[in-house]
Amino acid sequence: MNTPFIECRHVGFAYADRPILHDVNFTIEAGRFAAIMGGSGSGKTTLLRLITGQIQPTSGSVLIKGRDLASFSAAELTEHRRSMGVLFQHGALFTDLSVLDNIAFPMRELTQLPESVIHDLVKLKLHAVGLRGIEHLMPSELSGGMARRVALARTIALDPELMLYDEPFTGLDPISLGVIAHLIHRVNKALRSTSIMVTHDVGHSLQLVDQIIFLAHGEILFSGSPQEMAQSDSEWIKQFINGLPNGPVAFRFPAQTSLQEDLLGKK
Repeated sequence: MNTPFIECRHVGFAYADRPILHDVNFTIEAGRFAAIMGGSGSGKTTLLRLITGQIQPTSGSVLIKGRDLASFSAAELTEHRRSMGVLFQHGALFTDLSVLDNIAFPMRELTQLPESVIHDLVKLKLHAVGLRGIEHLMPSELSGGMARRVALARTIALDPELMLYDEPFTGLDPISLGVIAHLIHRVNKALRSTSIMVTHDVGHSLQLVDQIIFLAHGEILFSGSPQEMAQSDSEWIKQFINGLPNGPVAFRFPAQTSLQEDLLGKK
């Protein structure tokens, strides 16, 4: 039996006395593409931070290729992070660096490659996202969609074995969103990376991923294929997929008094 690339075993996490995750269990096999979905505040970003080793679980364990991440030495944790690429929510390009220098940054920091090779690799990465020829531009000269594509080129600069996408479709127009979804699909097929995407975009995500992990109130309500999710009887999942204004996530905040009391001072 193959060892999962990522496994969470009974993971719990709390910030001081505020619990975020409760008894989270799932596995992601090597080469699979998983989406982490759920409403705001459900624990999605916290889960990503646990996988990258930025924080450690309050209880349970996060395993990378069968090893508890908490047992990694500083050198092993650094190597784990070097093997991953992260596409941040808004691209997070360095505003004072050109497109070329943004994409070259991880190559210069983490390798001993000569500049001539780095320049060639930058052109190859830009070609992969359809933007070869803009190496000299600054981030301020790019549209939102172009900036996200440059950020993706930087993410794949070192052909990472683990790809993390944090809300990659946020703030994009429909055409740019479609382009980024297409590129993410191509990149994952080409690199055969293990990939995790935190997203609220149901439509495109269901077409891209192999597995969906659905969180609510810090607990996993569902883990399975997009087809299985579409057939789920969970009211939480139905409300999320269909964008319903009312359901388990109520439209009205549960105020302690009635509207009549607030306005008239009467019961």
